Amino acid sequence: MAESEKMSVKKIVLLIGLFVVVLTSFRLLWIQHHQLPDHPHAERGVVDLSDWKFEGQRPITLDGEWEFFPHEFITSSSKEIESNTYITVPGDWKKQLNSKDSKAAYGYGTYRLKIRLPDTKEELFGIQMKQATSASQIFIDGELISGQNHVVKSNSNASAERGPYKALFHNEADEIELVVHVSNYDLPFFGGIMDSVKIGTAASVIKEHHTSTTLQLIVAIMFLLHSLYAIFIYFAGKLKHQKEVLYFGFLLLLSGISNLIDDDVVLQLPLSIEWSNKLLLLILISVLLVMVKFVKHLYHLEKKSDQYISILYGLLLAAMILTPFHYYFYLIIGLALFYGAGNYYLFKHTIHAVRAGNPSFLFILLFITSYTSNIIWGFGIKFGFSDIPYYPFDFVVMVLAIALLLLNRHIHVVKLNEYQTKELLRADQQKDDFLTNTSHELRNPLHGIINITHTVLTDKNERLSPKNRDNLELLLRIGKQLTFTLNDLIDSTRLSDNSVQLNKEAVNIHNVVSATVDMVGFLKNGKPITLQSKIPESFPEVNADENRVIQILFNLLQNAVKFTDAGTITVCATHNEKEATISVQDTGKGMSNEFQKTIFKRYIQKESGATSSGGVGIGLTICKQLVELQGGTISVESSLENGATFSFTLPLTKSEERPCIPSKAVQVLKSTEYLDPYPILEDSNVVKPHILVVDDVWVNLQVLKSLLQENYTVSVASSGKQALELMEDHGFDLMIIDVMMPNMSGYELTRIVRERFSISELPIVLLTARSKPEDIITGFLSGANDYVAKPMDALSLQARVRALTNLRLAVKEQNRMEAAWLQAQIKPHFLFNTLNTIASLGEVDPERMVKLLNEFGNYLRKSFSVQNTQDLIPLSNELELIKSYLYIEQVRFGDRLQIEWNIDSLDNHQIPPLSIQTIVENAVAHGVMKQISGGTILISIANLEHQFEVMIKDDGIGMNADQLNNLGKETSSGEQGIGLKNTNRRLKKLFGTKLEITSAEGKGTTVKFRVPYKSSRNIE
Repeated sequence: MAESEKMSVKKIVLLIGLFVVVLTSFRLLWIQHHQLPDHPHAERGVVDLSDWKFEGQRPITLDGEWEFFPHEFITSSSKEIESNTYITVPGDWKKQLNSKDSKAAYGYGTYRLKIRLPDTKEELFGIQMKQATSASQIFIDGELISGQNHVVKSNSNASAERGPYKALFHNEADEIELVVHVSNYDLPFFGGIMDSVKIGTAASVIKEHHTSTTLQLIVAIMFLLHSLYAIFIYFAGKLKHQKEVLYFGFLLLLSGISNLIDDDVVLQLPLSIEWSNKLLLLILISVLLVMVKFVKHLYHLEKKSDQYISILYGLLLAAMILTPFHYYFYLIIGLALFYGAGNYYLFKHTIHAVRAGNPSFLFILLFITSYTSNIIWGFGIKFGFSDIPYYPFDFVVMVLAIALLLLNRHIHVVKLNEYQTKELLRADQQKDDFLTNTSHELRNPLHGIINITHTVLTDKNERLSPKNRDNLELLLRIGKQLTFTLNDLIDSTRLSDNSVQLNKEAVNIHNVVSATVDMVGFLKNGKPITLQSKIPESFPEVNADENRVIQILFNLLQNAVKFTDAGTITVCATHNEKEATISVQDTGKGMSNEFQKTIFKRYIQKESGATSSGGVGIGLTICKQLVELQGGTISVESSLENGATFSFTLPLTKSEERPCIPSKAVQVLKSTEYLDPYPILEDSNVVKPHILVVDDVWVNLQVLKSLLQENYTVSVASSGKQALELMEDHGFDLMIIDVMMPNMSGYELTRIVRERFSISELPIVLLTARSKPEDIITGFLSGANDYVAKPMDALSLQARVRALTNLRLAVKEQNRMEAAWLQAQIKPHFLFNTLNTIASLGEVDPERMVKLLNEFGNYLRKSFSVQNTQDLIPLSNELELIKSYLYIEQVRFGDRLQIEWNIDSLDNHQIPPLSIQTIVENAVAHGVMKQISGGTILISIANLEHQFEVMIKDDGIGMNADQLNNLGKETSSGEQGIGLKNTNRRLKKLFGTKLEITSAEGKGTTVKFRVPYKSSRNIE
């Protein structure tokens, strides 16, 4: 073994040792916390507690020498009877029973103790009996006050209940007589009072009992809930290849059940004590077996060592079920062997995984160490080597370790999926680029082949034999078909990139269909197929791109010819007031319902392999995209062997759109018409883009306004100063600025606008009479998007305006969703912690739990509100979200988180959504909660003269100068940087203000910003 490997092993061993030290330290602290103060002990059947102060103290033990009456039950009527036998409590009674056979623990007897109490008459006291094997009754001054099972003088197999119980009584005298009847015919190994009997005030006894059972119940519920979650995601997610998730669920299920029936026995089973103990032991060894299976599938181990452990488990299981309980002592060797082999298997493979470069499996190492520590301490407690209250933290560490491992693996899988998704998208783009480039490279030589072939066929000087002529005609048909395929590949890529431009006009669908039917005739290849059109000449015109309509019809007819061996292919059409429906019907093979669902997807073909009819499976996809691009829909109806009908719709041409003056001027205009890839929607509900035109010449303003006002909302300004004032009251989608203006040039105005808006948030077009290179460079350096020289061409200006306003609308939609995206990133651990807090309060404070549920619901409702997609929301809505969030955090962190409010009257103030919430979350998570003692957050909203000020101040850990300088930069990572940068950008864009952040390391952070009162306007 190399020296580096030895060092790695040493590090792992040291790490295990560190885990053991930490876990043991926590347990010792738990023991120390529950350590009782020095108090009187029983001596010769009497304990003097007359000077003991019970108020405010935990229950104390009655350990010491008790009187013992073997093989008889006495009561207070026998006070004069004294026993010469004393027994140590807690302790086994086999020696005092004077029995020499193997069943010495079986029998019955009476324990008696005189207790001298303080002079506090009528005070309510309590006795807690943790364990007396296996039936007991408690008498105070001869009165039966409590018991567990029926005490008997012979074996009756009637005992069923296990665990601690309590008894309450009034002390009517300074001295009481405590008598405990005990019988044991169930446990052969030991008998009598095996644990301390405690006395205290009734309140302290009840509190200690409820605290212990509540902790046990919480741990059990935590195990069971996580087990149901793991088992559910295994079956619901169909994770058959991830059996470790299933075994993890079973592991938690068994651990939860063992917690319920062990220690304080929260769940009493309808079984005898013998079978209850057998069941508990069976569950404990099953937990170890499931852990072995979990580790095997987690590490994908193929070794058979786990099979030997399974065989040993099966033998041990059979022995436990069949062996009488009083012979269980002989199974100790088998149990020790099983636990030794199982733990060796767990540690061996986990250490190997860590050494192999899997640091995430340190969580498994922590899990196994915690489990082993809990087992060792558990056996110590069972055999009387230690006696401490229920200790929950080993179980919590076990769940937390596995949860962290699965979370780590989930994060790794998510990152891997993201990487693979990017690679697939990149590969898909490369494939499209390759197909496009290949298609272009093949098209030129293919056209050459077609042209040469056509020339040879039409050359009268060429004397071709009939066979050669047929071959050349076949070659010509094949070349044309290949041309269609290449064109489809190019169009498919262009459609994917949204780079297809449409030239919409009034199209006579009768003429288009007739011409297309004639074009497709050569594709029949001798098939007995009749192609016909049933569209009348009077059919209304459609508003579409004529070339693209021909392409759609050609692909549909070509597809019909391909899958029709004989029969008829018919094109017909119907219409209503708004649209026309064109259908292509064939009598071919048809298709199944399942195939119809995928027929319009890329690269899907009806047949494959040797039976394929050719093509690459993109023709129908192109048809669908072209139809939808022109505002229509496409569908198919078919059944096997009954043909198919493809139908698509196109909008009819409106009367005002139809040409009424077929003059030469109109034809010239049509030849130069802008090919608009993003037509403006003629819908009254769609808000027109808002343009601000800035020019110091009134005539220029009116000309520009008349050119643009049909499709846009146009505002005008005669100077740069007036333009900036208008920008404070209105939101614009585009600015058209004249360069040559007095006082403030177009260049200067552009630079000022760019300080607040980026080139995508507010595009700018500069107008000037100069078009030299230096003028154009200056314009772009000042921040302009485009540059138009005077005298301007109206069509050119409209085209540039159309492109830039569509860019602005796309950016606005992205920005509108960005704020909602921020709040949607609710961290899973925040939800997990909140739900755990709700579950915890369910046992101890139901009323508080209900309030927490209400606030949690309000938090989620406000977080996912549609208002978060708006530019501004009422400030009161933002404060409601913050109050719900802070209430949840205060319930979680208690006194560690203090909130102070200083809110002036709101007066319908408005604010960007989630602007304050992001800052408050940063103050909680990265400020005060980084301190052990927590801290205070002040939220202040103060009304000033023309604006109101928002301030969030905390006394957390603060930041140094470098952290403060890097905060919110583009290179910042993490939610904190993104949230602050987003809020700062929105404030700057909407109001021209920004975040003011001051901080000092160890002294907290203050974040504030100001919003003008006129922010209540509707920002476009």
